Amino acid sequence: MNHLRIATYNIHKGVQGLIFNKRLEIHNLGHAVEQFDADVVCLQEVRKVNRQEAEYFTRWPQMPQADFLAPEGYEAVYRTNAVTRHGEHGNALLSRWPVLDHQHEDMSDHRFEQRGLLHAEMQVQGRSLHVIVVHLGLIRASRVRQLAQLRHYIARRVPDDAPLVVAGDFNDWSQLVHRTLGSVGLHAHAQARVPTFPSRLPLAQLDHVFARGLRPVGLSVPNGPIWRRMSDHLPLIAEFAWPDAP
Repeated sequence: MNHLRIATYNIHKGVQGLIFNKRLEIHNLGHAVEQFDADVVCLQEVRKVNRQEAEYFTRWPQMPQADFLAPEGYEAVYRTNAVTRHGEHGNALLSRWPVLDHQHEDMSDHRFEQRGLLHAEMQVQGRSLHVIVVHLGLIRASRVRQLAQLRHYIARRVPDDAPLVVAGDFNDWSQLVHRTLGSVGLHAHAQARVPTFPSRLPLAQLDHVFARGLRPVGLSVPNGPIWRRMSDHLPLIAEFAWPDAP
């Protein structure tokens, strides 16, 4: 148990396709999350409720998506980023380990994009681990300001000596995120980028897992037809070791 497995996945609200070609993927996503066998699963675009989709799909889950996706024995934490006409959605975290506390901060940069971060502290093998789930904006100037806000949040809320993971959909096609988070000691695996978007023909790695106080040891993306169907993103799975692990 010297390693930690952290997964991040933008699940596109559990639905793929448009208008009359929409299909419900939340049940397949539930099987996918179980296959990760991750200590922590960070999810974006998770619906708490959507009355329109609940009427459209006969197999729409009767519980919030975070609770529905949580494997047996996992704790689900969800916080809303966006309130829409038919419901609300946001970020979620599924933890194999006890969650001690969780918080949310609004990161909306303009009225057309509602964004936020979800911060949870958990007890992992007797150690405290902080995890922040993010979903940044589509506009570069927004991401610059949101990353600055993230840095300030970490300085206020996370002890300097506490292991920290920041994961999610950063929507960035450049090195902006790596440079900004690297300046505060957060680093991803050093291997070549692993494309995660778009899932049918991955061209860019928009999804990342950064860590401080942990040693990156592996990075992978599941592949195959089923993974290309479930969301417009592919999941990213990162492996870390505790600093004192052999």
